[in-house]
Amino acid sequence: MGAYDDEHERREQKTRVDADFAEERSEYRGSLTYDSGDDADALLDQFRELKQE
Repeated sequence: MGAYDDEHERREQKTRVDADFAEERSEYRGSLTYDSGDDADALLDQFRELKQE
């Protein structure tokens, strides 16, 4: 079981994450725009045309 223990310890050390940065919250200022989705239909049409070639 020695090899198992070594592998278990190696994986445990590998999965440790330094999450100290999560406590620092950034403040963002700006604006947000919403796309109504009209462009998605045009992209789908273009994809269909390319697929047919």
